[in-house]
Amino acid sequence: MQWKVTKSSLRGAISAPPSKSHTIRALVIASLARGTSLIRGPLTGEDGAAAVRAAKGLGALVESSDDLVRVTGISTANLPGTEWIDLANSGTGIRLFAGAAATRDTGRWFTGDESLKGRPMRPLLAALNDLGANFALQSPNRDVPFYVIGPLKGGNVTVSGMSSQFVSSLLLCCPLAHQDSTIRVDNLQEKPYARITLWWLDRQDIRYEASGDLATFSIPGGQQYRPFDQRIPGDFSSATFPAVAAAATRSSIAVENLDFSDPQGDKDLFDLLASLGISVERSQHGAVVSGNADVRGGVIDLNNMPDALPALSVLACTAHGTTSIVNVKQARIKETDRIRVMTHELSKMGAAIEERDDGVNVNPSRLHGARVNGHHDHRVVMGLALAGMIAEGETIVDTAEAAAVTYPSFVEDFRALGANIEVME
Repeated sequence: MQWKVTKSSLRGAISAPPSKSHTIRALVIASLARGTSLIRGPLTGEDGAAAVRAAKGLGALVESSDDLVRVTGISTANLPGTEWIDLANSGTGIRLFAGAAATRDTGRWFTGDESLKGRPMRPLLAALNDLGANFALQSPNRDVPFYVIGPLKGGNVTVSGMSSQFVSSLLLCCPLAHQDSTIRVDNLQEKPYARITLWWLDRQDIRYEASGDLATFSIPGGQQYRPFDQRIPGDFSSATFPAVAAAATRSSIAVENLDFSDPQGDKDLFDLLASLGISVERSQHGAVVSGNADVRGGVIDLNNMPDALPALSVLACTAHGTTSIVNVKQARIKETDRIRVMTHELSKMGAAIEERDDGVNVNPSRLHGARVNGHHDHRVVMGLALAGMIAEGETIVDTAEAAAVTYPSFVEDFRALGANIEVME
């Protein structure tokens, strides 16, 4: 699928889609809980669908209707599940469900699409092995597909913090280990995502101790998840796109369905936009972002919200002075190497952008339309669509179907705001 995008003026209100991070954690916990859980308003995009498949693959009973998913956990449903679990493009899903599978004595193979097969898993698998589970790789040259079998015994383990998903996977499975566990984390990136996991553990009354810097966790074993009834919060990562669109196109957009008390790290984007000279007015359930001609450049540390890099790279083209997006090296191990990809694709549109080891430098640029490749990465696709909305001429975005991973209604929502975006099959 392709999108044809031309310069746009936007105005109106938009509701943030459900959080991917919360949806996947909810499905993992519901799958492991004894009894039936109700997940209200979950993400229905491709990452959400992949997590539902994973829950079923572990042996949970999953029933969906309207905006409700009913999950009867493994021990209660007593279903055989499947030998292979395909997580498609979901890095969060494959890592969190790998930990869940390690608590069981029935092994599972995990696989995904070509992008997912290129992403690192070995640090997590090695940590699960140290805690008593076993794993095998189908190929020594790739971390995916892989096989995991428990049971998880517990113990002491050190895991790389290159991806917060490794840590979150261990935090979710270690309460079910037979013995107590101590997790030490080497240089944790994206700390807010670990805090989202702790938010779920708190709601489950799971006992743990965490150091203030989230470098060490102590988790008693022999605990159990219980069924729950929870509505999924709005996704601040997806809300980044309408918020940045308002700033870049000098428009006014109300972004709704947001809870600023939520631990999601991407909520800090709104403070960041305000610091760049953009008007941001918060309300009880969201914020109104109004762009202007006075966007300031500067140094932007995105370690806590790496998913914002594609959109903010576009906004930086409109700023006065150089913008340096830094401390976000982990953006290289997402669905694509987003640092390299955004540098390459925005350069096609005339952006004065250069790669850094840990981000990008962007100078003020007048963008022109071009044919660009989204590289099957949902956030890159949506970021390039924003670029098309401020560029002169026509922009064609390839692999646009990838947006459905986290934002299935992107086109409809942005058209309602006035965006000139056309779907080309």
